[in-house]
Amino acid sequence: MGFWHFLFIRAALVYLVYTALLGTLFYLLPGLQGPFRPSHVHAGLVGFFLQMVMGVAYWLMPRPGGLRQDGLEGLTFVLLNAGLLLRLVLEPLYFLGQEGLRPWLAVAGGFQLLAALVFAWAMRRRVVTGDMLRKMREERERGGG
Repeated sequence: MGFWHFLFIRAALVYLVYTALLGTLFYLLPGLQGPFRPSHVHAGLVGFFLQMVMGVAYWLMPRPGGLRQDGLEGLTFVLLNAGLLLRLVLEPLYFLGQEGLRPWLAVAGGFQLLAALVFAWAMRRRVVTGDMLRKMREERERGGG
């Protein structure tokens, strides 16, 4: 497992615990539900689920020809987490009446969108069939011999 795969999965586990703690607090302090429910959902779906999927995909998806994508993996991680953390901090304040935060929430969403685009760009080279992998290997062997 590479460095970025490790960070994706560790961060996903942190968001899982955060989501569970916040969900439990909703029963103890019901007044938190209004401003924190959207953040709770985003922490669970983007922070835990999507981040786990991205980390495992970068780790386990085929790497035709020994493909290395450390830069794209790192960029995806940084953009996704910058956007999510910004959202988790600002969104509850926005729902408590801080209207001026709307542009910053758009920036947070933009970071998450960029992370999704970088991930999709990286995966386009990894999503291949077994036949495609065999053909690439045969071409490499013919070129090297």
